Amino acid sequence: MALELKQSLRLSQQLVVTPQLQQAIKLLQLSQLELATLIQKELTENPVLEDGENQGDEGGADEREGSSAEKSEKQKEDERSSEPVISEVGNSDGELKEPENFDWENYMGIYNAPGYSSERDTALDENPTYDNVMRQGESLHDHLLWQLHLANLSLQELRIGTEIIGNINDDGYLQSSVEEIAQKTDSTPEQAEAVLALMQEYDPIGVASRDMQECLLLQAKRIGHDVDLLSVIIREHLSDLERHNYAPIGKKLGIEMEKVRALADTIREMEPKPGRPFNQDTPHYITPDVFVQKVGQEYVVTINEDGMPKLRISNFYRRALMRGSHVADQTKEYIQERLRAAMWLIKSIHQRQRTLYRVSQSIVKFQGDFFDKGIAHLKPLVLKDVAEDIEMHESTISRVTTNKFMHTPRGIFELKFFFNSGVHRLEGGGVASEAVKLIVKKLIESEDTHKPLSDQEIANQLRDHNVDIARRTVAKYREALGILPSSRRRRMD
Repeated sequence: MALELKQSLRLSQQLVVTPQLQQAIKLLQLSQLELATLIQKELTENPVLEDGENQGDEGGADEREGSSAEKSEKQKEDERSSEPVISEVGNSDGELKEPENFDWENYMGIYNAPGYSSERDTALDENPTYDNVMRQGESLHDHLLWQLHLANLSLQELRIGTEIIGNINDDGYLQSSVEEIAQKTDSTPEQAEAVLALMQEYDPIGVASRDMQECLLLQAKRIGHDVDLLSVIIREHLSDLERHNYAPIGKKLGIEMEKVRALADTIREMEPKPGRPFNQDTPHYITPDVFVQKVGQEYVVTINEDGMPKLRISNFYRRALMRGSHVADQTKEYIQERLRAAMWLIKSIHQRQRTLYRVSQSIVKFQGDFFDKGIAHLKPLVLKDVAEDIEMHESTISRVTTNKFMHTPRGIFELKFFFNSGVHRLEGGGVASEAVKLIVKKLIESEDTHKPLSDQEIANQLRDHNVDIARRTVAKYREALGILPSSRRRRMD
């Protein structure tokens, strides 16, 4: 069989995601804080970019310095009014396309023109303020080490105690066995056990426990009354206590039901995670990307641009580019490259803000009843509804609503909160799943604790509210709300 080389011509289509489009897609998914961070990074890395607010009048001074003669305000205004208008670069789906032979110098001049900024209603500048000042609290490990070094211990005992503290998790539980601690500290298990017993007397009560039962027993000893009864219940009847099944406990201990309930309430007040007060998890402060405020009878949408630098092109590099032959080819090529990147970033940011504004407006239009009457009037809404309303693709809507928050008169909500699957009504139409969850929660809150509602009984009662869902759907909503099943909500006398 002979082998030979051949050339063939084949025509095919393929989807190419340009770096500029990748940047536009990335910006759509960023939150307001993430976008501000990215802009600061670009300001540091790209010398062509400047923050217009921080520069003040410096840019204008530079421009006047390079000009041969000063112009009157009227002449400048006439020149700005005669500048060519550049059509939008991109389409409704968020795709950015660079026109061929694009005049970047004129385009750059338009973006640097005085008064150019993204659309924003200046009448709604009074946005809510947030106090993000906080101090770093003491960690659980530091608190335990402080108590350990206050005790009169030998060097070996300090070594064992330090090893024990290093194996305590954030909840306050010991994650290593006494044998392992003894092996790591070259001590005996008896010595390690003695130091552990000493440290279990430290604050917070119950720290260094090996399981929840030991944690509760340590706390029971500190109560000072009914220690024996509490210890028996913790050791032998935790499962009955969980199910509110008090009869076997009273029978076993030979005490009245009222006493059992009082002991059960005492145990419930104990802390199952003694390390919780020292939890070092940094709180995540939410900065809304969109503000919705009621003005008259209408809801007005405003994009949050607080802390966002006003990007513009440096006049220094603009003049260097316009010198033409006076600039070396390599320098001119570098400025062109940086300029192109800067303009695409500015364009992508402006397009992101416009897309977010349009999506938010559409959500407010669809969910108007929610803003007026509350969560019970939340309507079923899917990405396709908003996509068709503003003539964009569903994937664009999904990216825009990712990790974005809206500040409304009814609180702060993630944009995806407004998208709910629909539940059929008996008389036709639909209701949002979040509204159904609210009904389920209210039914359970008003139930008889001695005869709690089963999931099937809740489903039957939902029919009185014109909602038709199955028992398994009720169970799914109940679990999403963090509510226990009826067998574990029942209180027995």
